[in-house]
Amino acid sequence: MFFKERVVIEGVKHIVAVASGKGGVGKSTVTVNLALAMAAEGYRVGILDADIHGPSQAQMLGVGEGVRPQSSGGNGFLPLQAHGLQAMSMAFMVDTREPMVWRGPMVAGAFQQMLTQTAWDNVDYLFIDMPPGTGDIQLTLAQKVPVDGAVIVTTPQDIALLDARKGIEMFRKVNVPVLGVVENMSLHLCSHCGHSEPIFGEGGGERIAAEYETRVLGRLPLTMSIREQVDGGRPTVVAEPDSEVTGTFRAMARQVAEQIRDQGGNEGPEISFSK
Repeated sequence: MFFKERVVIEGVKHIVAVASGKGGVGKSTVTVNLALAMAAEGYRVGILDADIHGPSQAQMLGVGEGVRPQSSGGNGFLPLQAHGLQAMSMAFMVDTREPMVWRGPMVAGAFQQMLTQTAWDNVDYLFIDMPPGTGDIQLTLAQKVPVDGAVIVTTPQDIALLDARKGIEMFRKVNVPVLGVVENMSLHLCSHCGHSEPIFGEGGGERIAAEYETRVLGRLPLTMSIREQVDGGRPTVVAEPDSEVTGTFRAMARQVAEQIRDQGGNEGPEISFSK
């Protein structure tokens, strides 16, 4: 009931949605570091910030205020380049202080334009940083393009798991494979003494992965350094390439690539979207 004729995005081989169902679980931080980790594995990678109302990837990637994408000719735009990634976000189009007071159809239309009218340059993996919830953006993505898989971000907290389940169920309804679960903020690591404590509970990622017969791609700590690095425009994978956290992100990226390769990718219909 959800599907219409879907289009292959020119210049993009594989699309991975990163979703949470709930805000505040670190989904955007995971998305940008996972994309950078995939690039560190040798792939050409793009990132699309689909949170029209609250885009954050511009700051996380260190793109300055007022930097705008250039026209690619016609109605298209060239993605910006940041830390080796091709990037597109609504934050590149408007003043960051300007609220997007738009209804659902306008939001979905803006997302579709960014996705299909960006001149992606031979991208192996396009990571889409999804907004919270299971609404217009999610349905537009599922209806319009072939998505190879979704990564679900959650904390171990029961409240976060409730919404993560909704996200998984939504992707199942629209026939998008769930590649795995990322358990963020698994342990709080004290920056002074190194003491660790599971302040959001334990085992939530494993429980939901087992429930839906998927895998835990990785567990990430709650640390001040991760927050400081994305706030400063140099995410952990760039700021600390040899750190344990970066190693976790790179292991997750390899798992994503392996699963998509094993399932043969989602090639979709032989249709190209005209830019």
